[in-house]
Amino acid sequence: MKKIYPDAASALEGILFDGMHLCVGGFGLCGIPERLIDALQEAGVKDLTIASNNAGIDNEGLGKLLRSRQVKKMISSYVGENKEFERQYLAGELEVEFCPQGTLAERCRAGGAGIPGFYTKTGVGTQVAEGKEVKEFNGEDYILERGIFADICLIKGWKADKAGNLIFRKTARNFNAPMATAGKICIAEVEEIVEVGELEPDAIHLPSIYVKRLICGSPYDKKIESRMTRERENAA
Repeated sequence: MKKIYPDAASALEGILFDGMHLCVGGFGLCGIPERLIDALQEAGVKDLTIASNNAGIDNEGLGKLLRSRQVKKMISSYVGENKEFERQYLAGELEVEFCPQGTLAERCRAGGAGIPGFYTKTGVGTQVAEGKEVKEFNGEDYILERGIFADICLIKGWKADKAGNLIFRKTARNFNAPMATAGKICIAEVEEIVEVGELEPDAIHLPSIYVKRLICGSPYDKKIESRMTRERENAA
């Protein structure tokens, strides 16, 4: 099976359609599939439902798709740092399903494992529980959360071999690992592709069976989500 594609546009060719559901890895600007997001924007596919921890920042990451008005619904746990997200939501132009961060990760993991739903205490007695089934276990209430399974999942890795075995780098592992299994087709972009056998088997985070399409997106520019500085203190 052909897994390695020359660029993001070719990796997405033939599988995009309006109204599709996507899982997109990353946390803020850490570990986001930048090249694949850019290719989505260029493709012009619209009415997207996207499950992602957040929507990037203004005009970076998924924020680009918000600016181009390609997103219909976001399933997210954190939506700060993005003024366009806020504007569209308050104006009724964007549907938002807020989901606790751990619950979102588990919903994606569950979807990838073929589990249609699970019960959790997180959100009981809050707005998160509104409209959801409540069940009692051992004298305590739990709410039903449904697994997430998307048409495609887009993830960012550090290294992959030519078979598609993949390693994430440090905190960039974040949502990429659970979301990698939660779609019919997983497309990964990585910083480096090496020969089969070069990766230490015990270091592989995502086996090749999950990765259907693969691109090398290097080089990348290190982007800072929120720059915080202070004046240098005068030397004594």
